[in-house]
Amino acid sequence: MKQWEETGKEKATIKAYAHRTGKKEGEVLYEAEFKVPAYFGEVGAVLVENEHHKEMHVTQILIHGFILGPLRFTCNSWVHPKSDSPHTRIFFTNKSYLPSQTPSGLKRMREKELNIMRGDGVGQRNSFERVYDYDTYNDLGEPDNHKADLARPVLGGSDLPYPRHPESEKRSGSVYVPRDEQFSEIKGTTFSAKTVYSVLHAVVPSLETAIVDPQLGFPHFTAVDSLYNQGMNIPTLKQHGLTSVLPRLVKAIHNIEEHILRFEPPAIFNRNRFSWFSDEEFSRQTLAGLNPYSIKLVTEWPLKSKLDVDVYGPQESAITTELVEKAILGYMTVDQALKQNRLFMLDYHDAFLPYVNKVRGLKGLSLYGSRTLFILSEDQTLRPLAIELTRPPCDGKDQWKQAFTPNWDATSCWLWRFAKAHVLAHDAGYHQLVSHWLRTHCCTEPYIIATNRQLSAMHPIYRLLHPHFRYTMEINALAREALINAGGIIESSFSFGKYSLELSSVIYGSEWRFDHQALPADLISRGMAVEDPTAPHGLKLHIEDYPFANDGLVLWDILKQWVSDYVNHYYPKSSLVESDDELQAWWTEIRTVGHGDKKDEPWWPNLKTTEDLIHIITTMIWVTSGHHAAVNFGQYGYGGYFPNRPTLTRTPMPTEDPTEEERKLFYEKPEVTLLKCFPSQIQATRVMTILDVLSNHSPDEEYIGENMEAAFEEAAAIKAAFEKFSGRLKELEGIIDERNSNEKLKNRNGAGVVPYELLKPVSPPGVTCMGVPNSISI
Repeated sequence: MKQWEETGKEKATIKAYAHRTGKKEGEVLYEAEFKVPAYFGEVGAVLVENEHHKEMHVTQILIHGFILGPLRFTCNSWVHPKSDSPHTRIFFTNKSYLPSQTPSGLKRMREKELNIMRGDGVGQRNSFERVYDYDTYNDLGEPDNHKADLARPVLGGSDLPYPRHPESEKRSGSVYVPRDEQFSEIKGTTFSAKTVYSVLHAVVPSLETAIVDPQLGFPHFTAVDSLYNQGMNIPTLKQHGLTSVLPRLVKAIHNIEEHILRFEPPAIFNRNRFSWFSDEEFSRQTLAGLNPYSIKLVTEWPLKSKLDVDVYGPQESAITTELVEKAILGYMTVDQALKQNRLFMLDYHDAFLPYVNKVRGLKGLSLYGSRTLFILSEDQTLRPLAIELTRPPCDGKDQWKQAFTPNWDATSCWLWRFAKAHVLAHDAGYHQLVSHWLRTHCCTEPYIIATNRQLSAMHPIYRLLHPHFRYTMEINALAREALINAGGIIESSFSFGKYSLELSSVIYGSEWRFDHQALPADLISRGMAVEDPTAPHGLKLHIEDYPFANDGLVLWDILKQWVSDYVNHYYPKSSLVESDDELQAWWTEIRTVGHGDKKDEPWWPNLKTTEDLIHIITTMIWVTSGHHAAVNFGQYGYGGYFPNRPTLTRTPMPTEDPTEEERKLFYEKPEVTLLKCFPSQIQATRVMTILDVLSNHSPDEEYIGENMEAAFEEAAAIKAAFEKFSGRLKELEGIIDERNSNEKLKNRNGAGVVPYELLKPVSPPGVTCMGVPNSISI
């Protein structure tokens, strides 16, 4: 135990041996007795050595005998045997200190602990270490595997810019993750990791064994529906004992020996199984669905590509003024619609077009560059006007492009359904690779690494951020092993195949900006809002009924108020921000190392004032909580019925250079042709299985504002601010319920409409399409 004198100097260590005394509520108790002279000052730290032969998880240390009551040290950390780890573990008191305010007796240990966390950058990582360091994405492929096309480019650097992830040399088939970042084996949070692992390593291979032909599609739509009532017979599931791990998916049918993989009907299927046919639902989901981050205001007309005409063909769009005004039916001109901010678009044209021919070179995949144009109606709903699909020149053929519109004749109706299927696959790919993986999981890891390397565990900003960074490194390591790796779930189930992560790198280089990750700035950057001091949240939305933005802005304001109260307590004046060496090193490292490929960009915020710090921290917490919840926990609800959200298309449009046989099949059996375009049986069921697990809340999920960190209780002002924060989050639940019951809000209320609840702060366990956890832990 370490203490310091009134002068601030470090005093001699008081030592004692702790002996096991019993068990309480599943925890083993150890006790030690020692004497502290009455003239000693505050206790600053406890040093712990583990003389057992196994690691121990230390939850907390309580020191009794003080006049003001017991002194608490919250640890929640693994302590490895003294024989393995050369470093004595240091646990600081729950009281937070800025570096300049740290008693001098603790400064040496504060710096020592940070040096341990940084490591020396050499040697191989051991499982017991807590070293945080940076690396490029050099672990996605298997370049030495010559039997399969598994080589992948390194992501990170001038050619393919990307955020850095933790140093991750593989050890015995697993990726190194600092020990305290791993899912705790003594908590139920292990549910998430074990479930994902079980699906990836047992259920998915079982599916692939049961469905012999990987290209086999569904023969008719009733076969799709049977996944939810009859299920699939997967005999090999019995070998894995998964009925307890996957209670939602693996169900035994009475009197039949085999196990059945039977999917729960998702929310969209339960509400209206035919909604995927509907243009209204197609439009509504751009505002209240799984990917509300892509819709943007049209500000330039005519639409035109910025790509090289010599490589990709004519730049002019097939969506012309004449076509749009015909689709509007004389309601207004294009010029009027532009001036009234009524035209909106999903634009995957220039981003995807360079990859169209590459992707089409892969077996069983088709791709286009696409634009989808919508007009805003008086009731604040969107109506689709046109879809443009483009294929660049290839194999001696000129560029192919065509605009499709909703129409009344049979052929046009079917072509419109095909065009929507392609756009939905584009949106599903962009959602998974950019809105979800890149903008939350991937871009957050540099914040986590820098926080552990540059901010002491007693730093108030470390303690504010820590709940929002729990378990992210572990789930990301699992993703690199089996989800985003070469030949993994993403490559085999989404539109871009082996080019998936490469495409996300290109989009990171061209689109990602830290200053646009804040929700208000994101909305403004897409033209969905403009600053207006007289409007709620200081923004005027161009679409008033935009459920994601409506609820998200309330949550953003609640988060910002909590962060403001917290930061202003520890930094009552801006000079403390500028003089905080740890804080400045932290922000510098995030910009120049973790996101080093963008270090010279002019849009990085300064960190000079209290307001700067509040905005930076609020942005990080929003990304790990609200943003991630909005794009993750509705995945099964909207994607669990794959016709509503196909993750890829296997065939081109029936009008793009069809053979006579293909043309005949389309005219005689358009449903069969559409099913051939949709994902195959194995692709669809594999994705449905993964989405079910990724949408699941574990029984002990840690929701935002639900549990106060022990360090927050140390200062009365912080405790009161957190209680206010928690209370406002409860109010948000009521606001969302009220909005969902408002019949005037047609994007979240109506016959067969799934209510928008993704930003409700708390949720019961399971797949619920609601709940905002503290961190990205699934």
